[in-house]
Amino acid sequence: MSTIPSINIAGRRIAADAPPYIIAELSANHNGRLETALKIIEEAKKAGADAIKLQTYTADTITLDCDSEEFQIHGGLWDGKTLYQLYQEAHMPWSWHPVLFEHARKLGITIFSSPFDNTAVDLLEDLNAPAYKIASFEAVDLPLIKYVASTGKPMIISTGMADADEIQEAINAAYEGGCKELAILHCVSGYPAPAEDYNLRTIPNMMQRFGLVTGLSDHTLDNTTAITSVVLGASIIEKHFTLDRNGGGPDDSFSLEPVELAALCQDSKTAWSALGKVDYGRKSSELANVKFRRSLYFVKNLEAGEIITHDAVRSVRPGHGLEPKYFEEIIGKRAATKILCNTATAFDLICD
Repeated sequence: MSTIPSINIAGRRIAADAPPYIIAELSANHNGRLETALKIIEEAKKAGADAIKLQTYTADTITLDCDSEEFQIHGGLWDGKTLYQLYQEAHMPWSWHPVLFEHARKLGITIFSSPFDNTAVDLLEDLNAPAYKIASFEAVDLPLIKYVASTGKPMIISTGMADADEIQEAINAAYEGGCKELAILHCVSGYPAPAEDYNLRTIPNMMQRFGLVTGLSDHTLDNTTAITSVVLGASIIEKHFTLDRNGGGPDDSFSLEPVELAALCQDSKTAWSALGKVDYGRKSSELANVKFRRSLYFVKNLEAGEIITHDAVRSVRPGHGLEPKYFEEIIGKRAATKILCNTATAFDLICD
């Protein structure tokens, strides 16, 4: 019998046979204000998210301060900026991390982060992060994956832009580095990404191909894609989260607001519960209604010994008589006793 792949983050088991694990990605939605970041954590907890996730980098740890053409961003949300300018604006100050970790722990919501270089891992280790996330753009940074793996903590790898071979290389690097608990996320690295790009049927294929806990990092603008992924086996859902989609920050426009995150937390778990198991039996919620199914009733008065004709019996609700499949068997038989109109049929009322 095969074992269902699972990982455990801060005491929460994550697997296909457990409710989906919801990660609220804070990303750059703090918009340069610690108070906003603290509030986002509070709202994620209220909404029912299992975890809040940060991104740990500085402009200098993720790119170079260079304005040559290859460092320029053309088109999309961040058109006209250099990479350095974008990350200088978007990064989470490292001095905030202890405050945010403490705040999340007081609230009772799991907090961890995506590190973008080894020094970020060292910072997060000092804060006793319970897990790590590798962002899609870093899935090809095998030395970083190995360094994260060396912490011995659970790791989640997003696979946006990666082909099957690159995903396997990332997985191999994680195991070579010492990772024991690994999950992967199907992802489309568009911001936002159209639902039709997601090809969610990839998720069960990933589960079969790689044999790992598999989830979805979702950059679509609503919850439909994420909830659908649960039906296909996703055990983790990650969505960017903000207080106000019109806040003007780098990631605000493709993030969920509190009401939407609460809906995701509720609806994804409802979808998971509805999957259940293969079961053709009668359900508990149906038992009281069985009596309202169709059955056969006598619809005219019959004397004892009288032949039962087609016009003497009808299939109607409720279900106290014989099942309709016995209709032809009854016709042509005789009434065993006097029968009044509107009486439920029964074999002891019939004779040859």
